[in-house]
Amino acid sequence: MDLQTLSNLFATTFDPNPNVRKAAELEVRKVGNQEGMLAALLQIIASDNVDLATRQACVVYVKNRVGTSYFTEPSPSDPKSILPSDRAALKSSILPLLAASPSRSITLQLASTLKSLVAHDFPDKWPELLDGAKQLLASSNIREVGAGTVVALEMVRAFRFRSKNDVLPGIVSELFPTLVTIASQLLTAPPPGAEQEIPAILHIILKTYKASIVLHLSEHQQNAESLVPWGRLLFQVVNLQIPKEAVPDDEDEREKSEWWKAKKWAYGILGRLFHRFGNPSQLPTPMHGEYGAFAQHFVTTFAPEIFKVYLQQVELYVSGQSWLSRKCQYQVFQFFTECVKPKSTWALLKPHFETLVSTFVFPNLSFTKTKKELWDSDPVDYVRTSIDEYENYNSPVAAATTFLLQLVSSRTKTTFMPILGFVNQVLASQPAPPQRFGALNMIAVLGPFIMRHPEVKMNMEEFMVQHILPEYTSPEAYLRAIACEVLGTIERNGIAWKNEDNLSAQFRAVAAALDDPELPVRVQAALALTELISAHETVRDAVAPQVGKVIQDLLKLSDETDLDILNGCMETMVDQFQAELLPVAAQLTSRLCESYIRLARESLVHDDGAAQGADLESVMESDGEDDKTYAAMGVAKTIATIVSAVDSSPEILAQVQEVIIPIIVFTLENKLLDLFDNMYDLVDSLTFKTRSISPNMWPVFEQTYSLFKSDAIDFLDEMLPSLDNFVSYGTETFKSRPDYRRMVADIYTTSITSQHLGENDRVNGSKLAESLLLNLRGHVDDLLQPIIKTAVDHIDSAETSALRLANLEVLINVVLYNPAAALQLMEQYKPGTSRVFFDKWFAAVNSDMNLPRVHDKTLTIVALCALMEIDPNAIPEGLKPGWHGIVGGTLKVFKDLPRAVAARKALQDALHEESDDDESEDDSRFLSTHDDDDDVWDEDSAYLEMLAKEGVRLREKSTKQPADDDEASEVSEASEIDEELGYISPLDNVDPYVTFKQALTTLQMKNSPMYQAATTALDVELQTLLMEVMRIAESRSAENP
Repeated sequence: MDLQTLSNLFATTFDPNPNVRKAAELEVRKVGNQEGMLAALLQIIASDNVDLATRQACVVYVKNRVGTSYFTEPSPSDPKSILPSDRAALKSSILPLLAASPSRSITLQLASTLKSLVAHDFPDKWPELLDGAKQLLASSNIREVGAGTVVALEMVRAFRFRSKNDVLPGIVSELFPTLVTIASQLLTAPPPGAEQEIPAILHIILKTYKASIVLHLSEHQQNAESLVPWGRLLFQVVNLQIPKEAVPDDEDEREKSEWWKAKKWAYGILGRLFHRFGNPSQLPTPMHGEYGAFAQHFVTTFAPEIFKVYLQQVELYVSGQSWLSRKCQYQVFQFFTECVKPKSTWALLKPHFETLVSTFVFPNLSFTKTKKELWDSDPVDYVRTSIDEYENYNSPVAAATTFLLQLVSSRTKTTFMPILGFVNQVLASQPAPPQRFGALNMIAVLGPFIMRHPEVKMNMEEFMVQHILPEYTSPEAYLRAIACEVLGTIERNGIAWKNEDNLSAQFRAVAAALDDPELPVRVQAALALTELISAHETVRDAVAPQVGKVIQDLLKLSDETDLDILNGCMETMVDQFQAELLPVAAQLTSRLCESYIRLARESLVHDDGAAQGADLESVMESDGEDDKTYAAMGVAKTIATIVSAVDSSPEILAQVQEVIIPIIVFTLENKLLDLFDNMYDLVDSLTFKTRSISPNMWPVFEQTYSLFKSDAIDFLDEMLPSLDNFVSYGTETFKSRPDYRRMVADIYTTSITSQHLGENDRVNGSKLAESLLLNLRGHVDDLLQPIIKTAVDHIDSAETSALRLANLEVLINVVLYNPAAALQLMEQYKPGTSRVFFDKWFAAVNSDMNLPRVHDKTLTIVALCALMEIDPNAIPEGLKPGWHGIVGGTLKVFKDLPRAVAARKALQDALHEESDDDESEDDSRFLSTHDDDDDVWDEDSAYLEMLAKEGVRLREKSTKQPADDDEASEVSEASEIDEELGYISPLDNVDPYVTFKQALTTLQMKNSPMYQAATTALDVELQTLLMEVMRIAESRSAENP
């Protein structure tokens, strides 16, 4: 296809006529994989004679094609691969195209294409790229310099997340000295006519440096010859007073301008250097060797200068002498927060914290013009951002809140009372409503600390009466909302009301606020009421008669806002008012299912409409309709709470189940993978609590099998409990449906043989095979051979002890299912297989740790008992010499069974105690007890330390060769196989002692010589144990005749 025809074809891909556009897109797909196609498109993109829109369409296609196919090695047999001629054209054309790019949108597409090329080919297959970047940066043409900075950025971005730091240091040392020189010259001696390009180039250079320090700081960057010029540049940008005429008047547009983007990256770099590499008191131990010396130098030399410069910028901003963008404010707060824990920077911050709180934090927490605009224009978004403020990572309000919390948690003795004094001073001065909101907002933030302070918490009831109760009737809606929020926070943290009338007054006010005309007030009222109900029986009693109305209000609010947090309120209501809601449980569930379907449909529409071929970065940065998905998850959890609440009434539970099944089917049919976890939780809960499978539930089983074999193969972990319940409680249906039995067996064999699944999935598949064999005894004879083949083929391939044991127990279950047939089929498949299996089995029997759980020991005991009862003629020749050892092997398992039973009981008791302990929080998380002028090492510090050490361990594990001491490794891994307290098996109803006594009696009758050989071979310890086991068996037989 010639260039003109190809150009015309792409021009029609944005034709207003949908039929013409569709035909063009189909034709592009048809010819898109032809060799030379990409080379031709590159020529069109370079041509100034082609209109901009067509060139844009071409470059988008090139970016998507490279992004999806460049990482596949070129092959003539693969039509989607990019062949060598097109690869060469891309690499030879991309830099000149960037230098000549006619628009920012085309530059962005070319940059994304370049990043894909770099990630795959540099440096081994494209060593000349570095020289190409240097030539552009050394050019006297400002546009070529700009293109060079883009190339440098994409080279860094391609390697910034790689834990193996082998390529990035070379790029940094070769290009960064040039970049810092260019940036400094642009600020001090800009070339004539370059005024428009300067801020964009500066922005890209700083963004490049920030990208280079995501994980690592190279030796070059740690050296003074790099750190000093870059530090000088960063301070110059931070201190830069941007002329008013150089940026837009509108603050939102000014925030997006290149100048302020450059300042944002300068602040961000300084913060990152301190946070990750330059803070010795918080530097994780594994990083000391690489960054310890740098951190000491940075905290003593650079950190004080950063603090000084930031403080000056804040003073200029709060005094109205200069403007500071929201993202820059965020970065400043972040740095100040990092300064709280190290003693050296705390010494700098300590004299200024009160001023910063009163002039910088407090205005951000007050009711600002921005908050008012959002309240008026989009109250739902206002609620979302105010409740989930921490998720808004660029919000100065979130950062100011974090700074405030860090001050009072890490430096309690110095900061807590002065900050509370400031709040009381504001409230006492009768401030304007926005400032009153700010003071109460600070109380809401500090609530957990206030309620843990032995003196302050005693005054909170008076505070609530004096300052909060009047605000419920304030003419300003935002004050009514913050009053509800303060009450919710104080209640959540355990206020003890001395005067019941004060509590009643607060409750009445919040109940009335549920009908407030302003949505944010209603939401905060719902949250506060939930806390009151959870904490006070008198409130529960008062709400009980009108719980139906409260539930309806919550449902309406939830539909209006799609806030997940309201689903938590609903769950609390259902849990607290089970008796009252029982008669209307089905109707309530139906209403919730309607909400779920609406949210799921909206999420589905968003997924279907998402742009195809979007790169990973844009996907990660896009919020999309995640809120809808999370809200749907919350509704599903509330539905699960109802299921738990009504399980005492089988009739109502059955009604609720029939209401829920359609949403499960809808989710599975539409492959809403993000919601599968919630849906399979519901399937598990419903089938387990009813101990049966409803006729309408069987399509869920069929759909689950289809999904496992297609889109959801990696969801076996979520599917397993439900699949086990289908087998366990639907046995009669399975007995009459051979296709269902084959489906379960196929899931097992697929889980073991699929290359897409890992060892945990293979363990889950083995559990499913065990369920099939235990629950359908006598009905899966035709499946024994494929199960045996699959397990035997992988008996030596497991890498973890969990899979070794699970695979072994599949074969043990086959033996238990039909001992004679199992041994015969093993020998038919491969002579000698039964001996290999027995060697593995008895190695586990003779080990102290390889059958660690009660279930493992019980299964082995009853399976060995089944072998004792086998006809002597069915014993394979290779096993006869050691057959008498079965009795001794069984006794060895009995020896350790009481210890395993006791360990499981101890674990159950420990979990019960832990659930009780969950109710009380550790106050040390809130109020600091250490010296206020020392370094602070808290839970966050310890967590980062743990993550760093775990990262080192995993990296070392991935690079180390297998050690020689495999046996010691197996014992260590086996000790990590924990009891599964929620696992229910048909063997739970089998008494191993009684079973053994019966089997030994049968052995004596059927094969007396073998019985004699088995019992006389026992040593004194095992003979004593045999008598004890028989005594226990007789005792239990007498108790349960």
